[in-house]
Amino acid sequence: MRLLILTQAVDLDDPALGFFYRWIDELAKQFEHVHVVCLKKGTYRLPENVAVHSLGKESGTSRLKYISRFYRYIFSLRQEYDVIFVHMNSEYVVLGGAFWRLWGKRIVLWRNHKVAGFSTWLAAHIVQVVCYTSPSAYVRKFRNAILMPIGIDTNMFVPSDTPRDTHSILFFGRLDEVKHPDVFVRALEMLHERGVSFTADIVGDPTDPVSKYAHTVRNRATTLALEGVLQMHPAIANQGAPELFGAHAIYVNLTPSGSFDKTIGEAAASGCIVVAANEVLRGIVPDPLIVDPLSAEDVARGMEVALDLGVSERAALSKTLRDYVVHEHSLTLLVGRLMGILRQ
Repeated sequence: MRLLILTQAVDLDDPALGFFYRWIDELAKQFEHVHVVCLKKGTYRLPENVAVHSLGKESGTSRLKYISRFYRYIFSLRQEYDVIFVHMNSEYVVLGGAFWRLWGKRIVLWRNHKVAGFSTWLAAHIVQVVCYTSPSAYVRKFRNAILMPIGIDTNMFVPSDTPRDTHSILFFGRLDEVKHPDVFVRALEMLHERGVSFTADIVGDPTDPVSKYAHTVRNRATTLALEGVLQMHPAIANQGAPELFGAHAIYVNLTPSGSFDKTIGEAAASGCIVVAANEVLRGIVPDPLIVDPLSAEDVARGMEVALDLGVSERAALSKTLRDYVVHEHSLTLLVGRLMGILRQ
């Protein structure tokens, strides 16, 4: 059986999308041949049965040329793939779905956002299956929707053998408003004012390099940086994330419920104590560690609870979190379930 994958990027060095590289690598083991059409390509070393075709964003190509290349690829390769897996970009289904259905090819869409527009609604009606990971995702309401694992490589993300500072806190994500790094900084200010001992790192860049919001966050972080308790760092590739998680005891994620941020699973698999806004974790972590992403006071309270955990409590919770990811959200589990859907 042969597979066509459509995705945003094939690039080991991409801070946000580098994780998908391992999905392709694992899926390639299950298919005779895999064609990948991506918006942009960068560094990759995939198996010989994988061919990567870029729409050209890495060279600044226009939107019209993206669409032209998209149609050229799906038509010229149509005898070389049997099923289609579209990752996140429902627009690809809208553009190619009618042809794929006409050719009798099975289409599976992965879409996980809480709010979606017309293209997602239309795509969900075109595909045979739409996959999601969060119970709050928009597409959950469709009859052809299937809840899936988030796909964490639990062989790559493992607890570090090196002891970590139990007062170290990590915020790892884009400096975009949806991630609420401003709330995180305000919460740190409250802890510092109370005399709570901690060191914190913010790792990430904004989607827009000239973002006024990110500029405001960085300015606000300056005082804590001068106090020596907070450092800000540029985004790193996903392949550097295991070392980053391994160097911190607590991971804070303030992305609201609706999409299951993969970094939550990566941090949990790496042995971090997770403080998050996602309701999916309720029942997995103690309720005080699930926080309101709009309330700096509540986030400060959650972090303080995590900082106050005793040695045995911390070890037990760390094991619970890793076991949860291994048994419910591993990449092995995801690929197995996805194969069953693609081959139906």
